[in-house]
Amino acid sequence: MSAPFSWARAIAILMKEFIQMRRDRTTFAMMVGVPVMQLLLFGYAINMDPKHLPTALHVADNGVYARSIEAALKNSDYFDIVRLARTPAEASALLDRGDVAFSITIPPDFTRKLVRGERPQLLIEADASDPSAASNALATISTLGATALAHDLVGPLAARAEQPPFDTIIQRRYNPEGITAYNIVPGLLGVILTMTMVMITSVAMTRERERGTMENLLAMPAKPLEVMFGKIVPFFVIGFVQVSLVLLIAHWVFGVPMLGSIALVYAVVGIFVAANLSVGFTFSTFAKTQLQAQQMAVFFLLPSILLSGFAFPFRGMPEWAQWIGGVLPNTHFLRAVRGVLLKGNGLPETWPHLWPILIFLLVVGTLALIRYRRTLD
Repeated sequence: MSAPFSWARAIAILMKEFIQMRRDRTTFAMMVGVPVMQLLLFGYAINMDPKHLPTALHVADNGVYARSIEAALKNSDYFDIVRLARTPAEASALLDRGDVAFSITIPPDFTRKLVRGERPQLLIEADASDPSAASNALATISTLGATALAHDLVGPLAARAEQPPFDTIIQRRYNPEGITAYNIVPGLLGVILTMTMVMITSVAMTRERERGTMENLLAMPAKPLEVMFGKIVPFFVIGFVQVSLVLLIAHWVFGVPMLGSIALVYAVVGIFVAANLSVGFTFSTFAKTQLQAQQMAVFFLLPSILLSGFAFPFRGMPEWAQWIGGVLPNTHFLRAVRGVLLKGNGLPETWPHLWPILIFLLVVGTLALIRYRRTLD
């Protein structure tokens, strides 16, 4: 009768697991890489107090006080003047496209009214589709008025330096109430589609190899593009069903406004789903098991959530993190969908966010076809 517990047997099994772990280098790399990636992203890339936000400035007054306001904005840590708009309409168009986060207008009679003892108005329009990104910057506006003109208000106007001599009019566009659901719920479209499309496709193809049915596909007189088409189209249908459910719940339960064309939303979704399916197909050509395929999908999903602007302000991240986020299709998809639903953008405003997804689809889709041909060989 054998002993109830044998150290020799236990150590033998332990050694067997270490040998198996050494052979399965992909799984080991994922186990080490995922926590390291999370640590780096949360430690360096995530910033809830974004600064140097791109700002469009329209100055219609050449007076000394208007120039002081402009200089104070340029010296501010929160506002980065990237465009001098010639008209208010040009500044508004920059906000619609998402090129800037703020549009500041100094009216033509600013200096004259201030000298006459009146209170001129400084107009600040903020892209409030992401309330957390604009809140801290808007809070600094109150201190700006007290310091910007401190050295200019002398003599008879010195008494007015004790408080801001002008009124600041803040317009929070696209989400004036600052409702978080208006920002989060449309963003969930990208997260849900990324998670399901990448993972399902990679696991489905890897399952064919694990079950031994891949040989049947290899024996068929089907070209790689034909196999990819047959495997991907059913997931396209699933993706559009998911989108329809999310949009219905977003509108009828959370009251998310849908100002733009729903047909344009579905067109953007179609390109985005194809890009994610191509990623999943590519992962399946590298993974040997379904577990590896799932790990690769998680490795892709984490930066798609953290670096896309879904959970944290995109412009608050350092430049290197924004470069990485700019490569991911979810970043551009979120901007496009939020722009259509919350801003009523059309194709001209959406196109700058659409072509990066098309390029990503072309590159990754080509890689998937090349890898699948190697699998055939």
